[in-house]
Amino acid sequence: MTMAPIILFVFNRYEHTVKTIEALKKNKLANLSELYIFSDEGRNKYEIKEVEKLRKYLLTVDGFKKIHIIKRYENYGLAKSIIEGVTEIINKYEKVIVLEDDLITSPFFIEYMNYALEFYKNEREIFSISAFNFNKKFLSINEKYSYNVYLHYRPMSWGWATWKNNWDKCDWEVEDYDKFQKNKKEQNEFNKGGNDLTNMLKLQQNGKINSWYIRFCYASFKDKSYTVYPKYSLISNIGHDGTGSHCDNNSNDKYINQLNEELNINEKFFNKNLIIDDKIIDQFNKNFMPPIIPVRILNKLIKVLKKYV
Repeated sequence: MTMAPIILFVFNRYEHTVKTIEALKKNKLANLSELYIFSDEGRNKYEIKEVEKLRKYLLTVDGFKKIHIIKRYENYGLAKSIIEGVTEIINKYEKVIVLEDDLITSPFFIEYMNYALEFYKNEREIFSISAFNFNKKFLSINEKYSYNVYLHYRPMSWGWATWKNNWDKCDWEVEDYDKFQKNKKEQNEFNKGGNDLTNMLKLQQNGKINSWYIRFCYASFKDKSYTVYPKYSLISNIGHDGTGSHCDNNSNDKYINQLNEELNINEKFFNKNLIIDDKIIDQFNKNFMPPIIPVRILNKLIKVLKKYV
């Protein structure tokens, strides 16, 4: 098995990045893995100072087969960073494992990703691999479910992996969007991965957000393929403290996992005969997004809040 390179995207969050790298170093196969760290530039004097501080730390990192630090000297932003960074590395290695600077990994993360990439590499319907799952209190999988992994329509951005042939299917301009936005059937199909997806794509195409992820999700949907998720998460997302690019300050612990599962990961850990489990999909989708509030009620709430703010 050829080891996949690990890509880590970092910005100016020193403490988060240190925790992310220290956890990754504890993985069994870290010393056999090449680590590519893409360091984005700050947008102002304060951010530039924090970036410089973090880059000094990056020079001290060890524990991997080889470490490559790619410094940006202008601010790319997360979307451009990931699209260009992943494209550069995946063109060289044909597969990649991707992390951001607020993701604590299980000691079995690298094993899981490499075995999954190898096991599913010739499965046309598998678009990507996720190492994240929600906290067991928020997504409880029935004990009768006999597999270690499950399928979902939606890719995940919190610890993921894919292959070049699938990454190349991504249309970053979404050239068929005009056709898609007129097709309610297609929109409903896309929303099987979560009711937020069609609206998120609309925001992207209208220039309201800049997200590589929603375009990645759309590519998977157009390909009629799935993402493999672990029954027990190998990722704990510590970025929901208001410091992340797209993560609000959220006090719940849906995204925090103890990562204390002892996993025996090899080719037998995975299964090629997986089918969509609607009960898991429903639980997942409910936890992934906030409840939808009708616009008229939301407007009333805003008016009330304005009286007290």
